[in-house]
Formats: sequence, structure tokens, C-alpha cells
Amino acid sequence: MDPADGTAAPDAEPVVAGTLRGCLARPDFRRLFAVRLSAQWADGVFQSSLAGAVLFNPERAATASDVAAALAVLLLPYSLLGPFAGVLIDRWSRQRVLLGSNLLRCALLVVVALLLGVGVAGAPFYLTALAVIAVNRFFLAALAASLPHVTATENLVFANALTTTLGTVAAVTGGTCGVILGVLVGAGGQGYALIALSAGLGYATSAVLAGGFPRLHLGPDAADRRDRSSAAHILTGLIAGARHIRSHRPALAALSVIGAHRFLFGLATVSTILLYRNYFQSSGPFRAGLAGLTQVVVAAALGAVLAAAVTPAAVRAVGKPRWIIGTLAVAALSQLCLVAPYRMATVLPAALLIGFVAQAVKICVDTIVQETIDDAYRGRVFSVYDTVFNVGFVAAAALAALALPPDGKSYWVLGVIVAGYALTAVGYARTSRAR
Repeated sequence: MDPADGTAAPDAEPVVAGTLRGCLARPDFRRLFAVRLSAQWADGVFQSSLAGAVLFNPERAATASDVAAALAVLLLPYSLLGPFAGVLIDRWSRQRVLLGSNLLRCALLVVVALLLGVGVAGAPFYLTALAVIAVNRFFLAALAASLPHVTATENLVFANALTTTLGTVAAVTGGTCGVILGVLVGAGGQGYALIALSAGLGYATSAVLAGGFPRLHLGPDAADRRDRSSAAHILTGLIAGARHIRSHRPALAALSVIGAHRFLFGLATVSTILLYRNYFQSSGPFRAGLAGLTQVVVAAALGAVLAAAVTPAAVRAVGKPRWIIGTLAVAALSQLCLVAPYRMATVLPAALLIGFVAQAVKICVDTIVQETIDDAYRGRVFSVYDTVFNVGFVAAAALAALALPPDGKSYWVLGVIVAGYALTAVGYARTSRAR
């Protein structure tokens, strides 16, 4: 059955169970899944060390401009690299990309730990941290482009829900482990250095697992492989990928939705960081500071798990367009009703709902792109996807630096977020109806 035709499945639970068994029955799917989980756990540990060292260092205050600058340094160059990564992934063995990116990150972590340990800040630290994240661009694009090679086409919705959601859970678990480790080793430079080094365990495990694939098993397909190209050829290939997206309207509309969502999500993220850094005070089970922000991340991760559980059945029942529209409406209502009081007790359920929306939309968008884009272009298209994903977030951070007060509380910015989600839902509804 076409998941977008609006026909409900009469036996959704057996279908879900059968799809799970079908995915996990393939050893290559299980191995690729483990490659993702171990690396994303390491991502969480590494990001917790960066958050502690840059955003929640008790020796310095963090303003909206500080947060925006950190996000721009870490994400914007990484986004600009994305298209080149995709073009190369359409030519290189994706198995080699997964293996090499993990090994390189292990080496770079040693440099980051040394800089943290001796107290070096500024450009050297940011550039090295940026290198770790830039390598992750190749890794994630290779994962997305590889998934159709280990999953049957009819299982892609479920496979995306399972892998991306549990990948997010792995990252949150890693971040929580990093916070706990920080309590044990201390919040100084040497403590953050140890946290960063511990991420190497996950990257090394991921490298070993990726090394178990045959070199060409994850694509690109033999008929579509090309030799490595010059920069001019890479730009030519990128333009071809952009034209491919433009000629596939469902993918173009889906990428527009994810870009708008990431912009609005970026505004909410910077505001939340500042609220927990400079506005909220610990009260009972609700904590301020990095511990409180960890509670927010865990709540959002729980929302993502819930989205993964219900999205495949919801897509079969109402189709991907209606599910995207409905979840965007939920995002608008959650921000309006739960964030406006600016209390930790309501921010946490709002985080759960926005995590649900983010994952539900991403599952649908990933699947739409995978279903409508030819394999020869998948690497390039997913790199453009990730560029949109991150540039929208960084643009929001730049706006937040101008609009948000130091404590992060702003009804004007909150109104932009609510209206933005509502308008995105209306715009996608009109586009889907026209198709």
C-alpha cells in the first residue's frame, strides 16, 4: 500500500512487528545500525564536553551573542562543507567513509583534549572542535545514503524511524554520560579533557564495526561510481544535485519544511540555553544550569522515541503530508501554551512535544527524499539537506543574538516561533494539496 494514500492499515501492530523483524533480520542492517549507535553515543559525550567548556563554564558569563557565535563557529563551516561531502560520497566507497571518519575523529579528540587540558581557548580550540564536527558531516551523509542498501524499499519509513530515533537516544545517553562523568572528574579544563577523550571509545567501536562491511556493499552502485573529481567537477555535480531536487517537487517541499523547522527550532534552542544559564533557578527536581539543560534534552529525546513509535502507523493511516502538517500544528500550540509561562515545570513538557515534532517531521522528510531521489544523487541531496538543516539553525542563532535578552526570556521571539510553525503548516498544506 502507498503510505501517502490515506488508507488505514487494518492490522497496524502486526505490520510494525513484521517490519521490525524484516529490518533486523538482515545482518548488514544490524551492523550499520550499530555503526550509527556507537558513533552517535560518542557525539553526545563530545558535545557535553564542549557545552560544559564553552556555554556553562562557571568562570564566564554566556550571552546570546556568545551562544550564537559558538553555534556559528561549530555549524556554519560544517554546513558549507556539506555539499562537497555529498558529491564525494557519490563517488567514494561509503564503507571507507564510515571507517575513515571514525578513525580521524579519534585522532582529533586527542588534540581537543590537550587544548582543554592546558587551557587553550579561542581559535585553536574552536578550529579543532570544528574539525571533529566537519568530519561528522561525511559520516552522517554516508549513513543516510547507505541505508537503502541494507533495507527493503517498503521498510524505509520504519528503518528511518528506528535508526534516526535510536541514534538520537544514543546521543542523549552519551551526553548524559558526559554530564555524569563531569560530576565525577570535576568541571575544570582537565575534567572536560577527560570527557572529550572518553568519546573516542564510541568512535573506535564504530570504526571496527564499519570495517566489517565489504568495500562496495554500501554503494554507490557500480554503474554510478565515478573517479574522484576536481573542485570544478564537484561544483558541477552539486549543481546537478540541486537541479535534481528542483525537478522533484515532493523532495523540494519537504526540504523547505525542514529548513523552516530548523530555523524556528534554533530560536527556541538559544532561548532555552540562556534561560537555563541565566534565568531559571533550581527548585526541587527541576535543575538550572547544565544539569537542567540535560533534563530538557532527555525530555526531547523521549518525545523523539514516542514519535518513532507512532509515526510509521500514523503515516500509513493519514499519509506523510497530513502527518507533517499535524505535527507542525502541535509545535505551534506547545510553544504558545507551555513555554509562555517561562517555568521549568512547563518547559520540560514543551521540550518533549518539540522533540516529538522534530523527529516525526525528520522521519517523513528523510523518507520522502529517499523515495523520490535517484541513488546516484542521494549523497549530494542529503548533503544539501544537511546544509539546509544547519544553515537554518545558524541563521536563527544570529537573529537570537540580536533579539534575545541575556536571560533568554522574550515574548516577541516566542511569538515568531509560534507564528512560524503555524505558517509552515499552512504553506505545506497548500503545496501538498496542489500536488
